[in-house]
Amino acid sequence: MTTENINLKTIDNIIENMIDTVDQSKTEIFEIGEQSRQDYESIIDEIKKIKKMVIEIIEEEETLDKEVRRARLRLSEVSKHFDRYSEEEVRQAYEHAHNLQVKLTMTRQIEQQLRNRRDELERRVISIQKTIDRADRLVSQISVVLNYLTGDLKNVSEIIADAREKQEFGLKIIEAQEEERKRLSREMHDGPAQLLANVMMRSDLIEKIYRERGIEEALVEIRGLKKTVRDALYEVRHIIYDLRPMALDDLGLVPILKKYLQTVEEYNKVRNIRIPFIFIGKERRLNSKMEVALFRLIQESVQNALKHAKPTEIQVKLEVNLHRVTAIIKDDGIGFDPSVKKEGSFGICGMKERVELLEGKLAIQSEKGVGTKVIIDVPIK
Repeated sequence: MTTENINLKTIDNIIENMIDTVDQSKTEIFEIGEQSRQDYESIIDEIKKIKKMVIEIIEEEETLDKEVRRARLRLSEVSKHFDRYSEEEVRQAYEHAHNLQVKLTMTRQIEQQLRNRRDELERRVISIQKTIDRADRLVSQISVVLNYLTGDLKNVSEIIADAREKQEFGLKIIEAQEEERKRLSREMHDGPAQLLANVMMRSDLIEKIYRERGIEEALVEIRGLKKTVRDALYEVRHIIYDLRPMALDDLGLVPILKKYLQTVEEYNKVRNIRIPFIFIGKERRLNSKMEVALFRLIQESVQNALKHAKPTEIQVKLEVNLHRVTAIIKDDGIGFDPSVKKEGSFGICGMKERVELLEGKLAIQSEKGVGTKVIIDVPIK
C-alpha cells in the first residue's frame, strides 16, 4: 500500500466523519427548531386566551365604573341632604360606594396582571421566533455544507445564494422590528406614559383637596381625573389596535375593520379627516391568515395616507364575492409619483410581498395634487 493510497483513505475517513458529525448536528438543530415551534404555538394559544380575558375584564371595568358613578351620585345626594336620611342609610350609601370602588380597583389590578402576563408571553414569542429563525438558517447552511461534502458541487452556488438571500431578508425583518419597537416606545412615552404620570400627580392633589376643601371639590377633581384615565385607556387601545385587533379572530374582518376605521377617524378628529367605510357583498369569515393580511394591507394604506397625503377624506371600500376580495383605499390628498422610490422606505414593498403571498395583485394609482388610490385584489382559495 502506497503513501498516496494511505493518504486518500485517511482523507476519505475524515470526510465521512465530518459528514456524519454535520448530519447529526443538523438533526439536533432541526429537533430544537421543532420543539421551539411547539412552544411557540402553545404560547400563542395562551396569548389568545389572555387577550380574550382582557376584553372581558375591560367590559367588567366599564360596568363597574358606571356602578361606581351611580353610587357616588347617591353618596353625594345623601351628603347634601343629610337631614333627610337616617344614619343607617348614610352608612349604607358610603359602604356601597366604597365596596364598588375597591372592586373596581381590584379589577384594574387583575387587568394589569393579565396585560403584564401577555407582554411577557409576547416577549417570549419574539425570543422563540428568533430561535426558530436561527435554527432554520443553521439547518439551511448545514445542508449547503453537506451537499458540498458529498460532492454536489453543481447546486452549491445556488444554495449559498438562497441562504444569503434568506439571511438578508431576515436582517431586513429584524431591522423593521427594531423600527417598530422604537415607534411603539415613542407612542407609549408620548401618550399613555404622560397621561398616567398626570394621573399620579392629580391623585396626590385630590387627597390634598379632600383634606383642605372637602368632598365636593374632591369629586370635581376626580371627574377630571377619570377623563384623563379614559384618555390614557383610549391611547392604549389605539396602540393595541395598531399592533393587532384582539377580536379579529373572533369577529372577523368586516366588523373589526369598521371599528378600526371609526377609531382612527375619532383619533384624527382634530384634523377633521373623514374615513367612510363601504362594504359590498355578503359578510362571511375568510381564512384567518387572509383576514390578518387584508387587515394589515388596509391598515398600512390608511396609515400611509394619514402620514403622507394630508387628506380630508380617506374612503375604504371592501367587496367580497364568492371568488375574490377587492379592497380600494382612496384619499383626496396631495398624491405622489409611484415610480419614485424613497430611500429606506419598505412600506409599499412590504405590501406587495403580502399581496404576492396571497397570490393577489396590488395596484397604486397616484399623481401629485390628485390623491392616491390603492387597489388590492386577492383570490379566495
